Parts: sequence; structure tokens; C-alpha cells
Amino acid sequence: MNAPKYLLIFFICIFLSATGDAQYSRFIVEFTDKNNSSYSLSNPSQYLSARAIARRTRYNISIDSIDLPVNDSYIQQVAAAGAVTFLSESKWLNQILILCNDSATINTIRNLSFVKKTSPVAPFRANNNNGVDKFKETVTSLSLTQKIHGEKDLSYGYSYSQIHIHEGEYLHNKGYTGSGMLIAMLDAGFNSYRTINAYDSARANGQFLGEKDFVAFDNSVNEDDTHGEYCLSTIAANVPGTMIGTAPKASFWLLRSENAPTEYPIEEHNWVAAAEFADSAGADLITSSLGYNQFDDPQFNHDYNDFYKNTTTVSQGATFAAKKGMIVTNSAGNEGDNSWKYIIFPADDDSVCSVGAVDTAGVIAFFSSYGYPGKVKPNVASVGLNTIIFGVFGAGSGSGTSFSNPNLNGLITCLWQAFPAYNNMTILNAVYQSADRFNNPDNRYGFGIPNMKTAYRILKKKQNIELYGTDWLFVTPDTFTNKIDIKLIGQVDGNATLNLLNDAGNIVASIKLITEVEEVYDTSFLNLGGLAPGNYSLQYVDSINNRIVPLFKTGQELNDWLEVFPVPFNMQLTAFLTAPETGNAVIRLIDARGRVIQTQELNVTEGSVYTIDFTNPSALAKGIYFVLYRGVKQHKTVKVLKQ
Repeated sequence: MNAPKYLLIFFICIFLSATGDAQYSRFIVEFTDKNNSSYSLSNPSQYLSARAIARRTRYNISIDSIDLPVNDSYIQQVAAAGAVTFLSESKWLNQILILCNDSATINTIRNLSFVKKTSPVAPFRANNNNGVDKFKETVTSLSLTQKIHGEKDLSYGYSYSQIHIHEGEYLHNKGYTGSGMLIAMLDAGFNSYRTINAYDSARANGQFLGEKDFVAFDNSVNEDDTHGEYCLSTIAANVPGTMIGTAPKASFWLLRSENAPTEYPIEEHNWVAAAEFADSAGADLITSSLGYNQFDDPQFNHDYNDFYKNTTTVSQGATFAAKKGMIVTNSAGNEGDNSWKYIIFPADDDSVCSVGAVDTAGVIAFFSSYGYPGKVKPNVASVGLNTIIFGVFGAGSGSGTSFSNPNLNGLITCLWQAFPAYNNMTILNAVYQSADRFNNPDNRYGFGIPNMKTAYRILKKKQNIELYGTDWLFVTPDTFTNKIDIKLIGQVDGNATLNLLNDAGNIVASIKLITEVEEVYDTSFLNLGGLAPGNYSLQYVDSINNRIVPLFKTGQELNDWLEVFPVPFNMQLTAFLTAPETGNAVIRLIDARGRVIQTQELNVTEGSVYTIDFTNPSALAKGIYFVLYRGVKQHKTVKVLKQ
């Protein structure tokens, strides 16, 4: 009796679906699986560059089915369903973007057995957003009447303040300016970047590795929107005395994923497709001054319930990008003074470093988006109010989190250059810990304004502990004849003194050093053969510390009775002992923390030669080790390095 009613509802649904499809020409087609793929996990060079594979190897990231491209046969069957044009794919989300103006064809595709879902994402004719600037950034040219303070080694000019707020010059002055690092920039276009003089040196040095357009598919971004070029300038500009970017020696892929005049979900797919390309090209970092919350068609709008659930397309893509080992930084958004108020997607993602905006005095910008309750967001802040940028007009200023984000991304790039062995999350955690509100974060600044000097020292300390243990002063040998080697980890920024004291406490030799906290220094006392045998000590003194290490000077030339090869070692380590005495002796291999790795007891005869092979040295972690001889009367220590 109720069958006609249900049939009516069914046909109404079909009609509404067809009507909705008719308004749109671009669709996402999601697939159920990657079965029978023509690609193999055992041959990743089919779909990943050598640099991308090296990143996975370096950080122990497995190559899995997520890395496999979308099934070619599925794409071909979708294309054969009717008037369909394949545009792009997302292997991470196992979906493709197609152009199709026929509702019947879309229904045919929807009914294919391997199709999970089809979704409209962009109309046949966009409304061009009524001319509204969705980026909400402001840009003003500068009158370059004089250069400001802070020229420093790189002659920063006007950009000094936005670098100095993070003590970014500390990294630059150590030689970390982005060389060897690859940044993928996702944006709406990089208008005139090929001719703007701020990038003359980058072009000459081959730092622009390529460009790719995921909107128009013409593989050219030079004639598109200016927004990305302004963002690029905060990192890559190199005009001494006027403006230096935060990573002027980095390399770049310039990727257009955003269609500036409109706002539709297609751009979230484009973002993911661009991020996948960045991954496959071997990018180390992604900087994205893009974000999504509301669209030209309100039916697609995100709402607050989407925060922190990893359900939006762009946030899912950002999650995968981080899982593949890249650092992703994203502008927090310019929503702080309007009705939305909060961060935009994918800035909500756990693994994304979302960047708010402050001025050069560290005061939060009125427009910088608030973090939504539940997490520390934004994560950090950088200069986004009156940021120095560069365009066809020369140097100018711009305001928006679009500029605070790349400004910080470049410095994070330089930090990672200094510590390439650490993975993306380790680097970001050091950045967060270095920020001025780390112990008291809020929903405007997040953890606050990062300090690159502090972040560098956090990572350097971690590295030092891994290599040398918790000690910071190493003196070898403890029984010396002609030479004493000293390795120390800087405890202060300033002067330090090493004194060799005799048994009466008199200084017989001295070395003056200027140290930095956590930097490693190697030095030696030489030509000590003329000193009388007996007890000595090595004294270390700085403005805080005073430390004594006991030593003994022997009257015999015993330099070569214990030798260790090879130095540095990797797969093999052997000690050659010419016994200096008769009796029981012990040979030990210990690490920098003093932990015993291997012990061999010997009954030696003076003058006899013994060979001691240490077991499985290849399994040892990189760092400093010591081979110790302890006999009846003689002691000796030899320092070795595992690399």
C-alpha cells in the first residue's frame, strides 16, 4: 500500500542528485581499493624520486600502499564512461579529479563496482567570488629612503627585524641559510618571479627546481596570482642592504593549487595533489599560506564540528604529508576580527605547524586567527603585520598570516639543515620548546615566538648526549707522556680556560678558548715530554664552572703500546697491545657515558703482542667510545669514533 510513496521519494532523490550534478563540471571520484596495481612496493623508483626514497630511509618511514599511485585501470574505466577528462589524482586519498558535464555519465561512474563515492567540487562556471580578496592580505610599497639597523653578516636591511625577532641571524651566521634543503611552496601563483631581481642569485644558482600548476595544468605559475610570489620573497629574496629572506640558499618547487578568484572544495583536492607531488619530488618542507573554511557555495562550508577530527580533505592531506616525513607549516588564517574567528583548515591538523601573526615588537596582530578550544593552536607566531616582502614594485610591506608563515618556515628550514639526522617532529618540537610562551600557551600566540638560537641549542644538546653521554669534559690519555687531548662541550657563551697543573697546583701550560653553549671543541696540550713524571691535573675554568681531572705523567715513552684500528671505525674495531708489563690485565670498550660494552681479561707477558677484536662494532650507535687498558701498574685510554 505504501509502495507508490517510497517510489516517489526515490525518484525525487534521483532528480535532486541529477540537478545538483548539473550545476557542477568537476567531480571527485573515490575508489574502494588499489587492487591489482601495476606499481610495486618493491620498486618505489616508479613513483618516488631518489630524494623522496632517501627521506623515507633516513627517518625509517616505510613505503606502503598509501604511496602507490591510483589504479590506472580504474582511471581508464572512468574515462571510458562518457565525456570525461581526467585532471589529477590523489594517491593518498585514492581519488581522482575529473571534468564531466553530463549527469548521466556521472551516474554511470557512480555505479562502477570499484567506485566508492563521487562528489561535485567545482561548478561549470564560477562566480569569481564577486571580486572579494579571499586572502585578506594587504600590501604596500615602501619608499626606500634609508636602510634600517641590523645589517649583520648578510646585510639584511629592512628585513632584519622579522628575522631578529627569532634570532634567525644566529643560524645564518653559522652558515645555515637553507643550502641543500628543498621547500615546496603551495599557493595561488608566483607572478613575475622569473624576472624580479630579488631572485637573481636564486635563478643563477639553479635554486628553482621547477613549477607545476594543479589548477590550469599548464605547468607555468609565473603569470598567475601575486600572492605566492610575496610569500616566496620572505624566504628567497636576496637583495643585500634591502631585504634578505629567511632561507636565501634553499631550493624550491613552486606549486599552484589555488584558484584565487573562487573558493570551492576542488582547491582542497588540488592542495593534496600538490603536496603529493612535493613528497615524490623529495621536498623537505611544505609552506602553505592557504586555508579553507567557507566556500562560494555554502553547502560545502566547514563548521566548528570539523576541527581536530581530520575529516576535511586538506587536513587529511596534511596528515599524510607529515607521515611521509615532511615538515608542513601553514598560515593560521586572518579570521581573528571577523565572525569565523578561528584558525582555518589545515592549520587545525596535529602535525601541521600553524603560524599566527605578530608585529616586530611581538604584539599579536588583530586579524590573526584564534585557536579553537581543544589544542594549542596556532602553534607559534611570526611577523605577519607589516612584514617586509618583495614584488615587481621592489621592497614593500604586507600584513597577514600568509607572510608570517613562510617567514618562519625559512628559519625552520635552516634549523633542519643544521640537524638533518632528526625527523620532522623532533625539529618542530624544538621550535615549540624554544618559544617564549611554551610553558604557558594560549589561543592567540600558541607556544609563542620561537627563538632559533634556543632551538638550535635544544637540538645540539640532544645530539651531544647521544654522542657523548651527559658528561661534557673528556681528557685522554689519563696517563700521558708527550700529549694530552681534550674534548669539551661549551658550558658558557664566553671565555674558558684549560690549565695543566702539576702536583703542587702550579700552572705549567694553559689554553684560552672562547666558547658557545653546546658547541664541541677539540684541543691539545703538546710537547709535554720535558715535564717531570708524577701526578698532574687538568683544570677547566669558566665564569660558572671549575672542574679538575686527575692525570699521571709517566717517564717512559709508551705512546704506541696500545693502538686501535681503524679510527674512525664502522664495521670492525681491533686493539693491538704490546704488553708493557707482566701480570693480569683487562681490556674494556666503553661508551661516552662510561657504560661497559665489552670486557676481555688477559694474562700478559711484558713485550708480547696481543690482538683483541671487539664483537659486532657495526651495531654500535655513532659517537665517541674509549678502549681502556687496566693492568697491575699501567693504565691507558684510547679514544675512538664510530661513524
